[in-house]
Amino acid sequence: MPASISSPPSASPALDRLSCYRALSARDARFDGVFFTGVKTTGIYCRPVCGVKTPRESSCEFFSSAAAAEAAGFRPCLRCRPELAPYALQQNLAHAVWQRIAGGALNDGKLERLAAEVGLSSRQLRRVLLQHFGVTPVELAQTQRLLFAKKLLQETGLPMTEVAFAAGFGSVRRFNALFAARYRIAPGELRRSAPRRTCADGALTLRLAYRPPYDWDRVLRYLSGRAAAKVESVDASARSYARSIRVGELTGWLRATPVEHRSQLQVEVSPSLAGVLMPLLGRVRQQFDLDANPAAIEAHLAADSLIADRIAASPGLRVPGAFDAFELAVRAVLGQQVSVAGATTLCGRLVERFGDACETPLAGITHHFPLPARLAAADPADIAAIGLPRARAATLCALARFAAGGGLQLRPGASLEQAVARLKSVPGIGEWTAQYIAMRALRFPDAFPAGDLGLQKQAAPGGGRLTEKQLAARAHAWSPWRAYAALALWME
Repeated sequence: MPASISSPPSASPALDRLSCYRALSARDARFDGVFFTGVKTTGIYCRPVCGVKTPRESSCEFFSSAAAAEAAGFRPCLRCRPELAPYALQQNLAHAVWQRIAGGALNDGKLERLAAEVGLSSRQLRRVLLQHFGVTPVELAQTQRLLFAKKLLQETGLPMTEVAFAAGFGSVRRFNALFAARYRIAPGELRRSAPRRTCADGALTLRLAYRPPYDWDRVLRYLSGRAAAKVESVDASARSYARSIRVGELTGWLRATPVEHRSQLQVEVSPSLAGVLMPLLGRVRQQFDLDANPAAIEAHLAADSLIADRIAASPGLRVPGAFDAFELAVRAVLGQQVSVAGATTLCGRLVERFGDACETPLAGITHHFPLPARLAAADPADIAAIGLPRARAATLCALARFAAGGGLQLRPGASLEQAVARLKSVPGIGEWTAQYIAMRALRFPDAFPAGDLGLQKQAAPGGGRLTEKQLAARAHAWSPWRAYAALALWME
């Protein structure tokens, strides 16, 4: 790996050509998803990790997004499959909007609605995406739909009609025509050339890529102690995580397992969820922090010997997220002033009392987590009956009303400070709980619960304990990756 490649280039239309070509020549996985290479002699664009012979520098054009490459007339490589690339997201408005579009926010074609949701006019939204990605919202959405359809064709046996609608196309005819025109291959021809994967229980099997390394076993250990009984399960021997799923009106289940010798996560999804695969897989990416750049994060944190030793012992640090923000927020409230094991027990009782029963082929997965509306309408005394103080039961009711009213849905570009202040407006939620929710559910990489007793002890020299103020001061140097530092301290 060339020593001059120290960090990925900025994810913007203006890329450093020399850095990109060096990363391409080295097949540097740190740059996967940060840029794409269009090869003028073939008309194809690839990921930096593609295994084909490296083209000459003069034949290359570099793009910050797949959409920009396709807008320039390039079609995706069938070998490295650009749709598998991990995202190169940043904490800004443009990338947050991009993430919504990648999850299908424009599949209904309502640009004005998306613009209103993010607090912009449609003209402003168009300008922001052009500035950062070099394409319009419609072009970005079109590329995401095509790439997602390509993924379904190559990885599942879904009928062509279901592929088209799952990818957000309004008609099969429109899908077939656009796919053939853009990729110069008919959808049916691509499917015939792809290896077919079958799975027990009729599940759809898809793969999601990440930048290595990834300490999957460490993530599983963390999730195992916090899994909601009857909703989630971790099988250490199979190295898998499973759970029940509810997306809108559709219900089902999923199971995630690492793919041996590949930087990919295999996700098995029940067929009942085929219609919501785009947003579902986006949530899975967030839950398992698949878009993190561990090289950049760990290089920064390694400046502190306290964190560096832990990273060196187990590289591939990730911050486990949550499939559902409300579920995680409830779990955080249940964890106030009790042990992890105690909070897990309370969570299981809450699920059994207020959750909806479901049928799955997964051992131990028998319920869906309670909906916000269900807990919002509950009597605090009934919630307290699971073993909670009445005040904490009232906090859960208030949180449920907050979530039902959209309180956990932040506008793209919202700051960590704004998110924490919003969460603390719920009676009974203080700084620790708000930071924890921001870190795991709302995906703020710089969130840091300095009031956590465990962190205060782990960060103290000689087996003592830092005060909250002292820990916050010590953690300042870990910014903007303080959430990762917290996980490094928690997960021994």
